[in-house]
Amino acid sequence: MLSMTYIRNNTDIVRQAAVDKQLDPAIIDQLLEVDKKRRELQAKVDAVRQQSNDNAKEIKALVQAGKNPTKDLIVSGKKIKEELKEVEPKLKELEDEFYQLMLQVPNVPATDVPVGPDESGNQVVKQVGKTPKYDFKPKPHQELMENLGMLDTSRAVRIAGFRSYFLKNDGLLLEQALLKYALDMLIKEGFEAMSAPVLVNEETMWGTGYFPWGAEDHYKTQDDQYLAGTAEVALTAYLKDETLKEKELPIKMVGISPCFRREVGSYGKDTQGVIRVHQFNKVEQVVYTIANEKETREWHERMTGYAEKLLENLKLPYQRVLMCTGDMGAGQRKKYDLETWFPAQDKYRETHSASYFNSFQSRRLNIRYQAQEGTIKYVYTLNNTMAASPRLLAAIVENYQRKDGSVEVPKVLQKYMGKKVID
Repeated sequence: MLSMTYIRNNTDIVRQAAVDKQLDPAIIDQLLEVDKKRRELQAKVDAVRQQSNDNAKEIKALVQAGKNPTKDLIVSGKKIKEELKEVEPKLKELEDEFYQLMLQVPNVPATDVPVGPDESGNQVVKQVGKTPKYDFKPKPHQELMENLGMLDTSRAVRIAGFRSYFLKNDGLLLEQALLKYALDMLIKEGFEAMSAPVLVNEETMWGTGYFPWGAEDHYKTQDDQYLAGTAEVALTAYLKDETLKEKELPIKMVGISPCFRREVGSYGKDTQGVIRVHQFNKVEQVVYTIANEKETREWHERMTGYAEKLLENLKLPYQRVLMCTGDMGAGQRKKYDLETWFPAQDKYRETHSASYFNSFQSRRLNIRYQAQEGTIKYVYTLNNTMAASPRLLAAIVENYQRKDGSVEVPKVLQKYMGKKVID
């Protein structure tokens, strides 16, 4: 959420942000109109309330002086109360409408974010690692894993439907090794490890900015709760409605949780293997910083760097991609994707996302801190994938495959697996 003062003073910028993010800019005009009516009615209500207070004071003074209030004062007081009964509900309706519109205003992209309609506008910032060369045709991960007894999708589909899977034997163990290694890396960097709730309430989804824009991609329970698509949701909302001290910042959290996504709009995409699934496991990093964009951008680079270090330690070729306005979330100010090389597909695929929001999420969640000079400010928030399985698991299997169909275990994961080769 942006501040209304900012929206009033930078209307053209906010309207253009909506256009650049492929959203309807008309919401900005609707908001401004409602805001004007709201302020006008607020002024009227304040004036009537003042009249009511003045009337009550006059009556009280007369009573204390042993005199009876005049008939005019009593009649006037009744009229004022009737007027308040009429205008206060109208103000409440406008306040509610105003708040709902505020929740639909997107964040303004950072100045270095490229403007583009979709993924075609994204920019590759760098590439790291050489793509592997084989003296055989590389097999897709699902074939390798099924042959090695690591994966079963056919039975999973019968049991749980399309985009479901069983990880088995070394498939499960390799996934757990990957997640534990990623978790250990961030714990060494001073992150607080947390098991994040999967079921969250609707208020939390709105607070983190996943609603209204991503509502259709989330599963809803009969108890009006939602299955979170990332631990970011719970971790970002962790200190909702709390006021911190500046000396407590930055707060660094790493969460591990199952994640759920409906994958709406992905019909026909990635129907083979476990690249696009409804349920997966993820290690996610979330940071609260002070309200300083320079500091936040430094953290954005640092958090992206942690994920890059993971890929480099796994010796997986990857590229960093700067996302354009049309391919980033409505709430994000800047976003990087890390794309890892998949030999069987002969291309890079997204495995990580790193974003910062400034106060967009914290305003919605009311997470603030007292600055050293005593003022109250909203924290700035960031998040980044550290490891998401089974997609990253699939990348490991494809890159580490051998001609005989076996798969090497990355050196950094061997102590977790207790073996060097899966055969």
